Amino acid sequence: MKTNNIKHMENNKIRVGFIGLNPDSHWAATAHIPALKLLSDKFEVIGVANSSPESAQATAKALNLKFAFDNPLALIQSPEVDLVVVTVKVPYHFELVKAALGAGKHVYCEHPLGNGLEETKKLTELAESKGVVAVVGTQMVNAPEVLYLKKLIEDGYVGKVLSTTLIGSGWNWANETVKDLYYLFDNVNGANMLTIPLGHTLAGLTSVLGDFKSLKANMFSNYTTVNLADTGEVKPKTAEDQILVIGQLENGAAVSVHYRGGLSKGINLLWEINGTEGDIQVTGDNGHGQMIQLSIKGAKSSDESLQPLTPPAEMYEGLPDNSVVRNVAQIYKLLAEDIRSNTRKAPTFQNAVKLHELYDNIEKSARNNN
Repeated sequence: MKTNNIKHMENNKIRVGFIGLNPDSHWAATAHIPALKLLSDKFEVIGVANSSPESAQATAKALNLKFAFDNPLALIQSPEVDLVVVTVKVPYHFELVKAALGAGKHVYCEHPLGNGLEETKKLTELAESKGVVAVVGTQMVNAPEVLYLKKLIEDGYVGKVLSTTLIGSGWNWANETVKDLYYLFDNVNGANMLTIPLGHTLAGLTSVLGDFKSLKANMFSNYTTVNLADTGEVKPKTAEDQILVIGQLENGAAVSVHYRGGLSKGINLLWEINGTEGDIQVTGDNGHGQMIQLSIKGAKSSDESLQPLTPPAEMYEGLPDNSVVRNVAQIYKLLAEDIRSNTRKAPTFQNAVKLHELYDNIEKSARNNN
């Protein structure tokens, strides 16, 4: 990165340029922009590049941004941008992140970082060679509830962890969607139930309990087509709607995972941790652990039933009630510290590699079982 940009960030706000930002819809507008407004003492969103100059101009006008760039490369090369935020669809991540890293810019890319393990490794190697801060949006790992869970486990609330069970609903990936989300149902795009809701939640699970030591998996579909509710079309579906994983964690605990497409009339996220001295149960409205409000209950061996376990109030200090915005804001807070202090506290591209290696192992095992 150029010296004048480094000096600018030492004394002023980090200047953010978005690739993929609509003013009133999609993830960037509903999660990133509110989070950055909350942290306006640290960041300034200065510009946007979208799929067309006209789209960028409309967004810049609606959000009162200084710059509407004609294309992503213009944004990446601009000396006005310190941090490039990539919030487009997964198939476009690799080339955009590669270009941003090549320009020496800090990067925040939504998860999944790459379309598969190899793309993720290449981007990670490039980021390390450039020495920039390269962050991936696996925000569940920094949710206050997950940080609290990690402390409970470390403090021995359940004693030695014996097993953990995770059941979740993908929300998408059953037999109906809308045209704008159809790309999620085609595995070629790398944005499916494994890499998004289950992937984000596995990032949270392993941050609390540690990595997998071994696993066996199966993945299959109950539906081979999907109805597009807004157009009436019926399209082929290659993304699996049933994912099952059993195995053992590095700490010796048994692990069992089942994710299913759509939503259930029952509990749509149920994560239990069982130990020699107690039990913990985590629930939520759907299987996207990165964006939902998590509720925690626990019981020690001497307790008759589960009771609510609430994170200390200070863990929410200065954060909004909205869990979507709150968890993204947590990433940006760490990212700002990483840029200013040359630390690596926010989830890194190397963390993304570990997660993609886990996906790869699940997929390989599933193929062997089919």
